[in-house]
Amino acid sequence: MKNKNALRGGMYSLAATAIVLAILVVLNIFVSVLPDNLTKLDISSQKLYSVTSNTKAVVNALDKDVDIYWIVQDGKEDAVLENLLNKYDAMSDHIHLTKKNPDVFPTFASQYTDDTVANNSLVVECDDRSRYIGFDSIYLSDIDSSYYTQSYSFDGEGQITSAINYVVSDDSSHVYTLTGHGEAELTDNLKNEIKKDNADIESISLLNEDNIPEDADCIIINAPASDISETERDMLKSYADKGGKLFVFAGPTQSGTLSNLYSLMANYGVEPVDGVVVEGDREHYALQAPYVLLPDIESSDITDPIVNDNYKVVVAIAQGMKVSDTSHAKELLVTSDDSFCKADGLNIKSYEKEDGDASGPFALAVSVSTENDGKIIWVSSSAFTDELYNAYSSGANLNFCMNALSSLIGDDEHIAIRTKSLGYNYLTINASDAALLKAIMIGIIPAFFVAAGIAVVLVRRRKKNG
Repeated sequence: MKNKNALRGGMYSLAATAIVLAILVVLNIFVSVLPDNLTKLDISSQKLYSVTSNTKAVVNALDKDVDIYWIVQDGKEDAVLENLLNKYDAMSDHIHLTKKNPDVFPTFASQYTDDTVANNSLVVECDDRSRYIGFDSIYLSDIDSSYYTQSYSFDGEGQITSAINYVVSDDSSHVYTLTGHGEAELTDNLKNEIKKDNADIESISLLNEDNIPEDADCIIINAPASDISETERDMLKSYADKGGKLFVFAGPTQSGTLSNLYSLMANYGVEPVDGVVVEGDREHYALQAPYVLLPDIESSDITDPIVNDNYKVVVAIAQGMKVSDTSHAKELLVTSDDSFCKADGLNIKSYEKEDGDASGPFALAVSVSTENDGKIIWVSSSAFTDELYNAYSSGANLNFCMNALSSLIGDDEHIAIRTKSLGYNYLTINASDAALLKAIMIGIIPAFFVAAGIAVVLVRRRKKNG
């Protein structure tokens, strides 16, 4: 009887185990056919395997079929890119992903580019519009010659979403950069981001023009070394008052304040303050340099994404601005109450406040609304777009620029998808916190271990002598 009960119990256990295994097999088969966005959790710090709300807005708005051709040999597929492409394919019935093996279709890519095509390159096409995305545009490398370092980043989502937005659109924006006054070239990173947002970039000298081109969606004035003429000022003012958009980076120069240029904002209650802004509050500057500022960031559509992600912008060698008319001008970046403007300007000899130095706080970036929905965004630092300070801000400076440009010419939901770092980000902290961390790491922690060691020795001696 006992043997029968044992046999019956064993058979029940075996049957239960078989049923559980069958259920697990069925569940595994079911889960395996689900799209990646439902079965894989992105726990990477840079969210390499996720798509942003901006991409979802672009994809969900599609009313045309878009083909994405993945040019790759069998066995050479990049895992990160494959995961991303599958997410696009799963998000919309209008997106069709097709793999093109160059060994099987050797001439396929030549229809779209004359470049040498590497594995994991892409072509995005809709009707008669297409865009080629090279592998070197998806994985980016940036060499800092000053520090002999190289950083890597992933721009797959930004490139693909930009290409989709481009091929389904009928036109693109036109951005002009002003020349003729010693302006600095836009950095490669900034130019790439602007082009990625489907904007064409051209240079323009108003000395050779009777009028600003009608297709100018925005004019960028980047770090002029000398002032514009009164004629150019009048042209720019007329352009802004008729609904034009200006994006200006202009700080102190060797010749002092750029009077004609800054006068563009005079009618809207924004006045420049002569000199270079210096911070007296250690919480508001970085790198042990009181002229490398960490301003307070005011809430706006431009700055909120930066604040929400806990970033800080870095503003170096800036000129102060005072805002008296808040109905037209909105402060975006502001110094502390302890800041002041050194009247010596770029010839600064001391970081102490002296007679003749104007007291803060100052605006370092403002957004000005002009007539007929025109707009001016002004950053009072010529170094704001420099790669060095953008690196110190972990890309926050570039994000500020692109968010600002988006507010001038773009659709906020369809723009501003930034690259994702594959390395590390700089920890941007103020001078006060840096001094505290130094004291803790060099003084307090070693002292604690020395004290603990002495205490252990004394206790052991007491026990031995006792």
